[in-house]
Amino acid sequence: MPTPGHRRKDMDLSKLKPAEGATKKEKRIGRGQGSGRGGTATKGHKGQKARAGWSGKRGFEGGQTTLTRRVPKFGFNNPTRVEYKGINLDAIQALATEKKLSAIDPAVLHANGLIQKKDKLKILGRGEVTGALNITAHAFSATAKAAIEAKGGKAETITTIVEKNDEKAKKA
Repeated sequence: MPTPGHRRKDMDLSKLKPAEGATKKEKRIGRGQGSGRGGTATKGHKGQKARAGWSGKRGFEGGQTTLTRRVPKFGFNNPTRVEYKGINLDAIQALATEKKLSAIDPAVLHANGLIQKKDKLKILGRGEVTGALNITAHAFSATAKAAIEAKGGKAETITTIVEKNDEKAKKA
């Protein structure tokens, strides 16, 4: 039994090496004829890729029209499109009865996790309103507005600065 602090003579960190066949020699490219990869150094004969300093650009196909340009494009993305987040009357009525609310606006819906803060709100007509609710939103469907007003509630539309400017431009 070796004593503490005693090093075994056959154990030496400088003699550690990986198991037989676990490693391969590094492929040393461009190191002359004796390497077996001399001459063209595995780059083939001539051409753009054989030259020094060549780095391929993403999507480059040797001058051929790239795939992204060959694939047909279609459709149109309208930059002035206004996207609304639709909330149905049944969801609003459920929130109003649960929280005992008589007025609903985007801030209330955001606080209860139904819409994001930046969302434009449109009230849709599925479901029905049981009591008089004052609802403020960016847009209403015709059926939703009729259902709200039939129960004695108010459907107020929020107009943004852009919409006000559009109305002024139409009048002029």
